Amino acid sequence: MKKILSIAFALGFMLCAVHVVQGQSRVLKGVVTGAPDGLPMPGVTIFEKTSKTGTTTNADGEYSLSISPNSVLVFSFIGYSSQQIEVGNRTELNVLLEEDASELSEVVVTALGISKDKETLGYSVTQVGSESLTTARETNVANSLAGRVAGLVVKGTNSGPGGTSKITLRGLPSISGTGSPLYVINGIPMDNTQRGSAGQWGGADAGDGIGNLSPDDIETMTVLKGQAASALYGSRASNGVILITTKKGAKGGDWSLTYTMNVMAENPVDFTDFQNVYGQGVGGIKPTTATDAQTSGRLAWGSKMDGSSVIGFDGNQYPYSPSNDRYIDFYRTGTNFTNTVSISKGLGSDGSFRMSVSNLDAKSIVPNSGVDRLSINLNVEQNITDKFTVTAMVNYTDQQSTNVPNLSDGPKNPNNFLLLAPNISQSIFAPGFNPDNGAETVFSDDIYVTNPYFISNQGVNDIGRKRTISAVSTKYSFTKDIYAMIRMGNDASNDDFFGVDPSGLAYSANLQGGLNGRGQSTRSETNIDGILGANFDLTSKLNLDLLAGANRRNNKYEAVGVGGSRFVIPYLYSPFNVENFSRSYNYNEREVQSAFYSVGIGYNNILTLTTTGRYDVYSTLPTDNNSIFSPSVAAAFVFDQLIDMPALDFGKFRASYAVTSGEPFDAYQSTFYYNSANSFNGVPAGSSPTSLPNLNLKPFTTSELELGLDLSFFNNRLGFDIAYYEKETHNEIMNANLSITSGFNSSVVATGSTSNKGLEVLVTGTPVQTTNFFWKTSFNMSKVKNEILSTDPNNNPINLGQNRGTLGNAITAYVVGESGPQIRAYDYAYNTDGSIQVNEAGLPVRGELINMGTVLPTLYGGWNNEFNYKGISFSFLIDYNYGNKVLSASEFYSIFRGLNQVTLEGRESGVTTGGVTAPAQAYYQALAQNVTSTSVVDGDFIKLRQLTLGYTFPAKWFGNTPILKGLSASLVGRNLGFIMRKAKNIDPEANFGSNISYTGIEGGNLPSTRSFGFNLNFKLN
Repeated sequence: MKKILSIAFALGFMLCAVHVVQGQSRVLKGVVTGAPDGLPMPGVTIFEKTSKTGTTTNADGEYSLSISPNSVLVFSFIGYSSQQIEVGNRTELNVLLEEDASELSEVVVTALGISKDKETLGYSVTQVGSESLTTARETNVANSLAGRVAGLVVKGTNSGPGGTSKITLRGLPSISGTGSPLYVINGIPMDNTQRGSAGQWGGADAGDGIGNLSPDDIETMTVLKGQAASALYGSRASNGVILITTKKGAKGGDWSLTYTMNVMAENPVDFTDFQNVYGQGVGGIKPTTATDAQTSGRLAWGSKMDGSSVIGFDGNQYPYSPSNDRYIDFYRTGTNFTNTVSISKGLGSDGSFRMSVSNLDAKSIVPNSGVDRLSINLNVEQNITDKFTVTAMVNYTDQQSTNVPNLSDGPKNPNNFLLLAPNISQSIFAPGFNPDNGAETVFSDDIYVTNPYFISNQGVNDIGRKRTISAVSTKYSFTKDIYAMIRMGNDASNDDFFGVDPSGLAYSANLQGGLNGRGQSTRSETNIDGILGANFDLTSKLNLDLLAGANRRNNKYEAVGVGGSRFVIPYLYSPFNVENFSRSYNYNEREVQSAFYSVGIGYNNILTLTTTGRYDVYSTLPTDNNSIFSPSVAAAFVFDQLIDMPALDFGKFRASYAVTSGEPFDAYQSTFYYNSANSFNGVPAGSSPTSLPNLNLKPFTTSELELGLDLSFFNNRLGFDIAYYEKETHNEIMNANLSITSGFNSSVVATGSTSNKGLEVLVTGTPVQTTNFFWKTSFNMSKVKNEILSTDPNNNPINLGQNRGTLGNAITAYVVGESGPQIRAYDYAYNTDGSIQVNEAGLPVRGELINMGTVLPTLYGGWNNEFNYKGISFSFLIDYNYGNKVLSASEFYSIFRGLNQVTLEGRESGVTTGGVTAPAQAYYQALAQNVTSTSVVDGDFIKLRQLTLGYTFPAKWFGNTPILKGLSASLVGRNLGFIMRKAKNIDPEANFGSNISYTGIEGGNLPSTRSFGFNLNFKLN
């Protein structure tokens, strides 16, 4: 790693040395602002009319350019009138650009990192700028996209800093896929593999790939939602593509130094509304012995709390009244401190570099848990000649996660105080262990319900990552119309893990604990692209855009680890200190070889027709079926010039059809492999697999038809972006169950199929715009209908995830004919007259297993508003989510344990149904266990996602200061609260799993948090 950094620094300084200052030149500086608000304009193109040398303005609208005597400069920006200005003898030139509604072309980054005019695209593209990612920042930058992009759903995992961000685009991506879009950084695909997740048996969320990036290094995130937009990426693009463009220096710019400080405080939020009338106990009686107190600590079936005293688990007396010390008080205020320093400079008019160093120090709300992340980013760009350009990027991350919390309602979960009876104070169980012998303080009837104080004080679950993402691109322009590009990128991660069942853990054998695992893994992805492109004007009205290329992608993963059970010497967590030693090894390698093309024909800036194709060969499939061709066609018709409508500034109709392909993640699914086994009487033995291989596997495909409309009115003050799509997957590779009488219990099949149909609407506007004040607003809405078309050969439901509360009695599954994943739970049994059926004891009887609804929203979006008055800025973001259900373990347990408000009915007199009365405890516990539909809640909500208030100090204040050039400050809030939610006792966004199998399943996750903080941004000379 040190060698890589040394090379990167050397490259930067070598390119600095290339710049030679011409004897007759001088440096011109200035600031470009835009009418009518007078705010600085980043990205304005400035070039000298004769020599064509130039630069662009930075984020503050500043520029610096070396010019010759008698220079004439041209200032241009999309949507604004260009200006030509004679410089004369000036050394400073400030320019105000006026809006021009006739110049509405916008250049956006598309597939393969190629920039195109947005008006020529036949598919939907949405771009999110850096300010949206850094103002009220998340530790995982992908979470900042929530509510900002039509068709995109973001679900963070309630696991603390370093957790996974789950993103789905346009409904359920596929039966077999993870759902995550492909992330591409500066044209190079990056690895976004999840390093571990929690299930119903426990586990921890070890984070994903996108969470390693610092938001301070990202200029834009561009979302390619449709298959036509992402078709050139072939494999993995069926889930959409998110293009990341990192920040770089401005050509011709002077030295620029920026320091940014961000501080965020996270407070855990209690969404429970539990009853506070009846206390600890069973059968309406409070405990009378210490043993009774321990076994009933999570049961609120006692008598009414009357302020008397009650015995506790430790034999001491405590008030039998509502406790003021809630479960949420176990947690601390989490803090996120980010410090970023960046330096950039233009290398003459032909190149630039930017280097940044950023550090994140994130303390989790769980004591002794957190993340420390160091990020170093270097971007260099240089025109070696007027035809040959080289760009290079190196991003290095060193991230260390300490005591990552276990989730689900399995062992070692720090959220186990959630279900304490209302009279019990969680603080009486501190410090969680016996100081004399280290044994865990067991606080309930179940030793697997770990004491949160014990695991936060004694637990070890550390994960480290050192990651380097590097890319080098060379481009040679044979003529102004023809170019060739070679690009190579590598994403290499070196991870280490150290997990321990600590000495004294109650459920470990003889309290000796054990070594869950200690080891290392390496993961790498290498991409090499070769591209030849051309753009010709065939006639004055006909344009031809051509591109052809090839790609080779190689993925490798290798892991080695050691473990063992029962430490001999307490607290010596070494593999040499265990009674039983174990070891593990894993290896996976895949390769895809591809060729692709794109042909675009444009007529008179009115009609553009583009077709693409990609041919992929996959190493993970049999040679007879390992290749596939994926085509696309897209059309864009700009019609505003053909109709007489003065209010209409721009109008475009777009249509596209595309097919993308995908491969199975695991190789070796098409061949029969024997495994080694333990020897028998000294004779080596082997075993055969129980899963039947499939010799006929082939790539699965996703096809999509998209129709869209772009409109802009009233001098670009009102805009619409509307899209309708129909998408289907075919021949998805998945597992199917077999009868063991066949000799196998499962098989790999390619019979899965899903359908998504949806409507997306984005409305943007500037309702108010004066010299000193503006209000900009945008509203996006997505409506999607998903259906499972087929599963295994018999179209059986495919079970996915569950929680341990309703284990086996309520699940998520893919069900043919229903939206997926679908929650399936048992309903009430009903009598012929429609009344609820109970048994002879008056307890509810289990009815049919029914489909309760999808875990994915069917209607969602966001409303964003920005206000600015003379440098004072205010903004807020509201997002909403409708149509999904949540399978809630918290709901189940709160009913079963007497905490839910519904259990108040019948406490004294019993619950009478059909003339039969049952004791309240027996009735409600039978209800929770038998009628698991009571654990399914609505996931609808409207949320105030973000609020900011900032001020940019006038530049003239710093005109005479030797160091400071500018200062901006802002107060920010994130995840501030629900305007509406239907779920009574949970955050409907909360979840513990980080993949599609556990989407929509709640319980055993950490509490949700509400964040407040501030930003300071210093511009230094």
